[in-house]
Amino acid sequence: MELRPNDQAVVNLGGIRKEISIALVADVQVGDYVIVHVGHAIGVIDPEEAERTLALFAEMQAVAGAEVQP
Repeated sequence: MELRPNDQAVVNLGGIRKEISIALVADVQVGDYVIVHVGHAIGVIDPEEAERTLALFAEMQAVAGAEVQP
């Protein structure tokens, strides 16, 4: 969402804005999809793969929510 000085960036993690380090990945741009682990971007993935992954997460969340309902 936003690049900041000192290898920092603001990302959207499921609707939550979080500042992370981008020191471990090269040439990250606003709009890129990154894999985040403990506050650090550890990789960049292409948009198609990111969309598939996000869709799977949403599906898992829906299934888990349905299992919790009485």
